Amino acid sequence: MSKAELWQEYCGYLDLNITEYMYIQKRLMEEQIELWSKSPLGKSLLKGETPHTLEEFRRTLPLTKYEDYADILFKRDPELLPDVPMIWIETTWEGGLRPIKIAPYTRSMLDSYKHNLIAMAMLVSGKKKGDFDLRPGHRFLYGGAPLPYETGLVPSLLNEEMRFEWLPDSDEYADLSFSERMKKGFKMAFKGGIDYFFAMGSVANYITESFAKQISGGGGGKTKVSPAMAVKYLKAKRRCRREGRSIRPADLFTITGFGCTGTDGKCYKDRLSKAWGVTPVELIAGTESTCVGCDTWEQRGMVLFPDSCFYEFIPEAEMLKSLDDESYVPETCLINEVKVGAKYEIVISVLHGGAFMRYRIGDVYRCLEESVGGSLPRFTYVDRIPTVIDIAGFTRITQKSISEVIRLSKLGIGDFIARKEFDENNTPFLHMYLEITPESQRSDVVTKKVLSEHLAVYFRYFDSDYEDLKKLLNIEPLQLTVLPYGSIAGFESERSMKLRRINTDDYFMNSLLMYAEKLGSEER
Repeated sequence: MSKAELWQEYCGYLDLNITEYMYIQKRLMEEQIELWSKSPLGKSLLKGETPHTLEEFRRTLPLTKYEDYADILFKRDPELLPDVPMIWIETTWEGGLRPIKIAPYTRSMLDSYKHNLIAMAMLVSGKKKGDFDLRPGHRFLYGGAPLPYETGLVPSLLNEEMRFEWLPDSDEYADLSFSERMKKGFKMAFKGGIDYFFAMGSVANYITESFAKQISGGGGGKTKVSPAMAVKYLKAKRRCRREGRSIRPADLFTITGFGCTGTDGKCYKDRLSKAWGVTPVELIAGTESTCVGCDTWEQRGMVLFPDSCFYEFIPEAEMLKSLDDESYVPETCLINEVKVGAKYEIVISVLHGGAFMRYRIGDVYRCLEESVGGSLPRFTYVDRIPTVIDIAGFTRITQKSISEVIRLSKLGIGDFIARKEFDENNTPFLHMYLEITPESQRSDVVTKKVLSEHLAVYFRYFDSDYEDLKKLLNIEPLQLTVLPYGSIAGFESERSMKLRRINTDDYFMNSLLMYAEKLGSEER
């Protein structure tokens, strides 16, 4: 195939108008509805109803969450599913309460995923429409986790179409720790260079910050390098010494493409751009959703792939109502109805025999461009829904999980509010505002230091992914503020309102802190 034909095959969806895009969405969704509705999984959720059209299906099937699928999926029985799964993928669910979620992938899902992965690789390397640089043998510095995590699919799927070299292959070296895999990746990079870099934003930042340390070992004779790389290393070292700075990846490598995904990826975008000399392109993929979308050379926002999922969107106001009142049924709109500047919780129906239909995945997007004049909408990822704290893509902290950590700790902690906040470097962390019961206040043992150390221990015990945060973020991911006892309840009583215990709005949080300061002054 010619370069123009390859572009049309993999990236031609960008030229669709919204009418053509919706035709693909609806046609694939109608096929999926017929397949899914006949399966035991579909029948159990439809409760005897048999919708025949997309409109009937949206009216009949309520929005779903993982709890609606868990009992059937954890049986891993293909006879219960719409199509035979080729592989089961895992991810974190809710820490120690419900450690993992699993998702079945059919062959058709994998084929769609592979097709869209190639589109992503082409788009992150391009400088204009029709431009890309993707060839067999290209070398990928890859920060993805091995199977059974979704990122473990990427090397094997791409290699089905075109043989690449992975630095390193996360599945081939799955027995190594993350840091050991990255050390091996740097050694491989010194031997032959890097063409592409793919990772979650937090992981990419960790790799980048470790770069000077790694190459000081790799460039000092411990690792074999090509003569050209050795010359480049020595020149870069002298230049950096003159400029009084640490060596950067861009001093040694000229990469073709840089793709970043994951929660909080935007926090690291500027520093990653400076370090690598290339602006990371935003990508979105997930365990339940597969490959969702990719930004382009224009950096105007992601266009969602039309053939991976059928998309619905819950407007922010509707989302907040439903989070405050579980009995409230939020309205959804389709992708041709979203409005620029608005935030939405995305709802997915996985195509090609997928299990999840009208599924609230828990992600929030902002619409950057709407379908004015027939153009395709563009989006950027915002964060998880407000009832979940996701730090750097490595945690799923909820009110239930924090309450369980507090119960296990037996530290005499009363009421609390937990929020994701950002330090002066725009690095995310978990900030807990908590009260200590009067009984515990009378003990000299319960100090802020003790609280911090003990809670960190229990978070690590309760959520295995929390262990990686301190290393990845290079800060203490948990920070505490102790409020006078009764502050939260007193504030709620004064305002005749109920605060969210997770991610309270800035306005109400600041008002609460002012109330707590006043209460503390009165007590003194």
